[in-house]
Amino acid sequence: MTLSIYDTLSRTVKALSSTKSITSMYCCGPTVYRDAHVGNLRTFILSDLIRRTIEISGGTVRLIQNITDVGHMSEDVVGEDKMLSQAAAEKKDPFDIARMYEARFHKDLGLLNVIVADEYPRASESIDLMITMITDLIAKGFAYVGSDNSIYFDAQAFESYGQISGNRLDALKPGHRYEYSDEGGKRFHADWALWKSAGPRTEMVWDSPWGTGFPGWHIECSAMSMEFLNNHVDLHVGGIDLRFPHHENERAQSNASIDSETVDLWVHGEHLLFEGRKMSKSSGNVVLLSDVIARGLDPLALRLCFLENRFRAQMDLTWESIESADTTLSKWRKKMAQWGDSPKKLVDQEFLNSLEKDLDTPRALQRIRAVEKTDEISDADKRAIFMYADEVLALNLSRREISKNISVEQERLLSARLTARKEKRWGDSDALRAELESTGLEINDSADGQEWSWR
Repeated sequence: MTLSIYDTLSRTVKALSSTKSITSMYCCGPTVYRDAHVGNLRTFILSDLIRRTIEISGGTVRLIQNITDVGHMSEDVVGEDKMLSQAAAEKKDPFDIARMYEARFHKDLGLLNVIVADEYPRASESIDLMITMITDLIAKGFAYVGSDNSIYFDAQAFESYGQISGNRLDALKPGHRYEYSDEGGKRFHADWALWKSAGPRTEMVWDSPWGTGFPGWHIECSAMSMEFLNNHVDLHVGGIDLRFPHHENERAQSNASIDSETVDLWVHGEHLLFEGRKMSKSSGNVVLLSDVIARGLDPLALRLCFLENRFRAQMDLTWESIESADTTLSKWRKKMAQWGDSPKKLVDQEFLNSLEKDLDTPRALQRIRAVEKTDEISDADKRAIFMYADEVLALNLSRREISKNISVEQERLLSARLTARKEKRWGDSDALRAELESTGLEINDSADGQEWSWR
């Protein structure tokens, strides 16, 4: 395997070199207080793409993805805990909220053909791991008990702080919102909470050596990744929004705990815009996978849309692009059916090389389109190459398309076009063809009349 990926820490494309026979991967999972939107899902498809690229080359991956079911500060209302505020809004127990949205998260991943992780540790079930790590960090001089009885990480004690994000401690200004708005007990403004004293809070709190409280957000991933991956992560994946402060703080905690670099490669998926704007609740443009399905589109069309773009490049998703991807999927599945039904797979080195060079999925798809169109490859081999590529693309290309009945409006347009052709009104015929094709039909004319099929 010669997979190379852009590493955020070194700012270079680096070769992946596993320290063991198994590649260890950690992907920051969701905070399960609401449904994951399509921007969140892009990160999890990135993680899946990396895993599939390693495995198609014969490698083995151990993937850990945490479930954050102990809330941290809400970006919507300053100082509010995400889990608790959503529980109050829905009038449910916070752990019932967590389990409900966790189940919906797994359902979305299944619809997108994301391979199930080896473990999904929950923060609420890993409190002892966090307490052990915090105790160790205090003993090593990297953490302290604040004047408010909360435990803070001493950012100034970790010399290489800022290397992932490029932020320098002396340039970070007081008032930067890290995680909570009430961190008045820390010594330095860039320090962050490892354990928060419960104060008046009565839900989602645990006993600890420092009194009743709850963990900080960042310590969760450090404790779980170190525990489940034996203190070393070959490849750590997350969205670019987590680069600072989450991953910066996570790196400091993990490295300080064992006095060694714990992650070989930090991989980040870039921001996703939707129709030119950042997705946000306030803008009213948050798109869920259920919204895609409600429009009658294959959820894997969303996966194809993401594969059409480099994951470390900002992407502007649109309904038009998802609809176009849905049409492409239908076309490819129709081609696959025409090419036979063999389960044979044929390695295509050009396709694989594109993926192994920093996950160049647009180039990989360009290769697939070239295979589709060339006359130099037999239909049987075309199908075999598509079957091989789909091990990574995971688009269900060999799935038979379910025939769909046409609507009353489509029947009317077909009849009108047939009349226009008989009357030699070619301009009207062309206009009606374009209108029919915009509804997903493909029109073929012959001496016997016109034929239609779903594109």
